[in-house]
Amino acid sequence: MASLTLSVPKDLKHKMDAFKYINWSEVARAAIINKIQLLNKMDALLSHSRINQEDTVNYGRMIKRKQWAKTKKLL
Repeated sequence: MASLTLSVPKDLKHKMDAFKYINWSEVARAAIINKIQLLNKMDALLSHSRINQEDTVNYGRMIKRKQWAKTKKLL
């Protein structure tokens, strides 16, 4: 099995130390597995999409402009 070193802020480490009975390596491993499963599902869903990255950026900008126009009217 490969090894992974993870750095965490000191305050988080102190909080983790309060739960000595928790296997933090297993918690991290499970989180990584869950994230990979989610990314695989997203890749599968998007593999048939006709929208590319440039389109999504343009849609995002358009939505921001429209939302800002609505918000400005309320101010």
